[in-house]
Amino acid sequence: MLHSSLLRLVALRVPIRLMSSTTKLTTVEVNDKTGIATLTMNRPPVNSQNVQLLIDLKTSVNEIEKNKCRGLILTSASSNVFSAGLDILEMYNTNEERLRVIWTELQNAWIALYATSLPTAAAINGHAPAGGCLLATACEYRVMLPKFVIGLNETQLGIIAPKWLMSGFVNVLPQRVAERALTQGRLFTTQEAFDAGLVDEIANSKEEALEKCAAFIGSFSKVNPLARGLTKLQFRAENIKEFEKIREKDVADFIALASRPEVQKGMGIYLENLKKKGKKEKD
Repeated sequence: MLHSSLLRLVALRVPIRLMSSTTKLTTVEVNDKTGIATLTMNRPPVNSQNVQLLIDLKTSVNEIEKNKCRGLILTSASSNVFSAGLDILEMYNTNEERLRVIWTELQNAWIALYATSLPTAAAINGHAPAGGCLLATACEYRVMLPKFVIGLNETQLGIIAPKWLMSGFVNVLPQRVAERALTQGRLFTTQEAFDAGLVDEIANSKEEALEKCAAFIGSFSKVNPLARGLTKLQFRAENIKEFEKIREKDVADFIALASRPEVQKGMGIYLENLKKKGKKEKD
């Protein structure tokens, strides 16, 4: 892990070039002046994380690394949702193999973002519950727009957030605050998230959020990129090591939990409530 990251960091000395690419559900654009890549999720209406979006996220992070970018900003094409988290339809009334695939791809997307040696920041321009919060906390810096919510609300759906997912919370919040929020399934408002330290700055627009994220990444311009990246990875090494050790068991545990009748029933109720809410909004 450290060796491959070292090679990527050495490659950062190569001149940056413009890159603009598109996968099915993500886009990557690189500012040719700063060398910073903006990775945008684009699965309308709420960037719910199905298998394809998760694969595209992992692919895009890998592509940004290969193209020797100086940093990565994660954001959303939606005007009011960063990411609504895992697509419940991927988990509801399905088979064990599909559950295995969706959870494995979630793991892959998270580790790609969490373990990259590149500086990372999230421009959170909408709601970020569950998997949306997971992606945001995998980044090193978070800038959020007002009047949205962020948090890990898995317990409200009868699902348990695994330890590797919790690590993003514990990285940025005191353990006591993180424990209470996780057990309650709490969603923080933007101001609450800022006060608690879950987000680093508040911006009034997406453009301002992107600028603040770019400024964070730019703050390393005079720091040796090799030393910076290896220092980051040392801080995260224990979580990465623990994740790799329990990875297969974590998948099996998720399948067992998500397959339980009471959990499936809870998902069904949640989906039905979403339908009713959507119908009311249309009326």
